[in-house]
Amino acid sequence: MIQELVSLANNLRQNKLRGTYIHDALDKVPVAIDLVIGRNGKFKQFIVHEPVETITEAVTAKKGKARLLVDRSEEILNIGKEPKSKHKLFMEKLANYSHLSALAPVMAFYQTNKEAGLSKARSEFPRQVDEKQRGGNISFIVDGGNKRLHEDKEIRKAIITNYKSLQEELKNKRFPVCSICGSSEYAVTDIPHGMIKRVPDGQTAGCALVSYNDTAYESYQLSGNENSSICTHCARAYVDALNWLLSPSSWEQDEKRGKAIPVFKNRKNISTDTVVVFWLQDAIEISEIEMLDKPDEGEIREMIKGIESGEAKHLKNLHQDIFYSIILSGSAARIAIRDWIATSISNLHKNLALWFSDIEIGEYNKEQSKIVYTFPRFWELVKAAKGKSANDVQHGRIGAALWKCAILGTTPPLWVLSAVLNRIKAEQGNATSERISLLKLIMNRRTNQPGGKIFMSAHDETNKNIAYICGGIFAIMESIQYHALGGNLNAGIRERFFSFASTMPATAFGRLMKLTQHHLSKIRGEKPGLAINLDKKLQELISNVEGAKFPPVFSLEEQASFAIGYYHQRQHDFNKKQNKEGEINNE
Repeated sequence: MIQELVSLANNLRQNKLRGTYIHDALDKVPVAIDLVIGRNGKFKQFIVHEPVETITEAVTAKKGKARLLVDRSEEILNIGKEPKSKHKLFMEKLANYSHLSALAPVMAFYQTNKEAGLSKARSEFPRQVDEKQRGGNISFIVDGGNKRLHEDKEIRKAIITNYKSLQEELKNKRFPVCSICGSSEYAVTDIPHGMIKRVPDGQTAGCALVSYNDTAYESYQLSGNENSSICTHCARAYVDALNWLLSPSSWEQDEKRGKAIPVFKNRKNISTDTVVVFWLQDAIEISEIEMLDKPDEGEIREMIKGIESGEAKHLKNLHQDIFYSIILSGSAARIAIRDWIATSISNLHKNLALWFSDIEIGEYNKEQSKIVYTFPRFWELVKAAKGKSANDVQHGRIGAALWKCAILGTTPPLWVLSAVLNRIKAEQGNATSERISLLKLIMNRRTNQPGGKIFMSAHDETNKNIAYICGGIFAIMESIQYHALGGNLNAGIRERFFSFASTMPATAFGRLMKLTQHHLSKIRGEKPGLAINLDKKLQELISNVEGAKFPPVFSLEEQASFAIGYYHQRQHDFNKKQNKEGEINNE
């Protein structure tokens, strides 16, 4: 995984995607305050602006270190919290580059013209810079210059030269080769790797993927990063790659909210604590992934048709690439990797076609007065099994399992089936189209064997699965109650008996049969024709139950079949012609 992240980082630099080439010695750092000085080091003014990213010296671990020419007020002005120690580090760093002619104005600012330089800047800082903005990074600008001083070619070249010299010094014979790239070009040394930001449930300052902050994580008398043997280049590269994947590719203005919202091309938020990042081997974005949350029926039908017919014309001209994805969560200061996926782009297309085929569901549309077939969005399916608690830890695990199911064509684990059924029961039989779509997906992939029965997207009279039939019987009983008592019931048989009937049908249906006969008697007195048709439909379904004996208990898979049968029968009844004598009217 880390090897592919390193490869991605190198591709990003070479292809200059979403940025420019950045050497290992350099990094992008936001600057919010410009300190303008004269060529003689005399202070001129502070210019405060919105933070802008600029390329300057890279510092792997900021604690105990200072960055050349770009840092906060503690380091540059000796103001703030613990300024003396931080300013000392900054001055030591500056001394290492004092021989550069481009730094002459800065050296005068701190030394030969200190009164008109540093001292004056310290007194003007609280006057010219608002208190809320004083925490931003400060950079130097020489009066009359057209760019910030740290962007000077001579200074940037010196930073890279020093970095290379340091790498040579850090190299040792104990660990000559990196475990990731297999090269001895860069040093394998005990350095903290960079921080990865924007990880859900992680620290704001960032999380570490590889970290040894205690001897408990070390072994064989190795110290820190020696345990992983990752060179400084690979350590920097995989951190850059993950930060790129987790960052927004652009921003869009939300008119309703009145603010800009991020647009992500290489990440998908699964839950409040879990996110998935993905990319192709050559770092090109893949549009097909967008269909998971923005399904286009025409494109999906074409994809499914191509795969089923074996033609798949769109795959023949497809560049053979590798699709990668990582599912991760924050865990305090560290990152928890939930899953790592690598598959060919052709397999991805086939599995996506299978995904959409399995989640297709029919739902009655009142406006169109017919069954409409839809493909629920990925996030809707993940949410379908989510509990009402905002801290439902199972939410992210379900999303991770479904992502793997969509990308690799795997079967979701049985506990996902249990989670969906628990939500339906907890909400008194609220079998939404998304929940039934998810149950259908799981059941079809669990029973997709020779002789196994595939659940269709809508009502299937050929399906003789006993649990599926029982679900249909329960739906008819609910319709009978509706016509007998009306729709203004505080708690109908669905609310009172759905969980009972779907788990212990023999006991539940014994009681329901008596209740249904009372309801039919009431309907016969008002609408005899309707009562006959309802009773006939009920008896037709019951005749499919062998010996008219309901099973004592339903297994987990049978409970799912019951829910699917119930939903299908309900939608089938909704689809019948409305407001005609003798027809079932469930509006």
